[in-house]
Amino acid sequence: MRSNDSAIATPPIAVTAPEPTPAAGPAAPRPARASGSLLAALGVAAFSLTFPATAWALEGMGAWTVVTLRGVLAAALAGGCLAACRVRVPERRHWAGLAVVAGGVVLGFPLLTTLALKTSTTSHAAVVIGLLPLATAACSVLRTGSRPSRTFWIAALVGAAAVLAFAVQQSGGAPGTGDLYLFAALLVCAAGYAEGGRLARHMPGWQVIGWALLLALPVTLPGAVWALSAEPPHLTGHAVAGLLWLAAGSTFLGMVVWYRGMAAIGVSRASQLQLAQPLLTLVWSVVLLGERLPPAAPLTAVAVLGCIVVTQRART
Repeated sequence: MRSNDSAIATPPIAVTAPEPTPAAGPAAPRPARASGSLLAALGVAAFSLTFPATAWALEGMGAWTVVTLRGVLAAALAGGCLAACRVRVPERRHWAGLAVVAGGVVLGFPLLTTLALKTSTTSHAAVVIGLLPLATAACSVLRTGSRPSRTFWIAALVGAAAVLAFAVQQSGGAPGTGDLYLFAALLVCAAGYAEGGRLARHMPGWQVIGWALLLALPVTLPGAVWALSAEPPHLTGHAVAGLLWLAAGSTFLGMVVWYRGMAAIGVSRASQLQLAQPLLTLVWSVVLLGERLPPAAPLTAVAVLGCIVVTQRART
């Protein structure tokens, strides 16, 4: 008698090749990268006017007035947009990140740079803030886990070294008070940029800065009331124009396209586009403020600008 076991056919075992482990993130399509780079570049162009606009605003207002009023006006603009679009309140898990954006971008950077510009020229401040791309890339590595290539870091460090050499040379071998404000400003701003770029992957960039502005309103609104009484403004055309640009251009609209660009091409890559910001600000300081540039300023800015090509081509 034949065994029943032999009548049972053993089904073949399908062997499936393991799926490849994805990299840190899928590479963005070329059109998406191009549009993301363009949006980030528009943000840089808007930010390049921040220091000249601040200098104009300081002609008729005190430092605390400038900082708090720009936050209040930008919050009113953002709040109107959020209300008109009926945007839902962000999830609880995003509020800590929004607080970092508010503290770094809405409060810390405007305050520290405004105080610095009381003793530093816009051209000097612009080149010192050229360290911001390196600081932002470092914060991005810590916060998002991105891993730029060695070539990327070499180019970023070369640009940072050029900026530091300029700052030390202009300050007579030791950082001045304005430089200390500027270095602190770039650290808090880098944290806000990196966190905002991360959040922009979960919500539109304009909502990131919009909610951050509203989150800072309990500080900026009472601060503006106090500042207006403590520092009575003497409004001029320059002062009003400078304040309006700081609120609408630098604090809200510029941040909208900036965060959207970072979400598209990555925080590290987008941050290096800001290497062009010192050169643009130097041009504005001559055209709008009539400043005379130290010989080392344009040379340093051009050297830093040259690093953009390398960082944008480097693997991230």
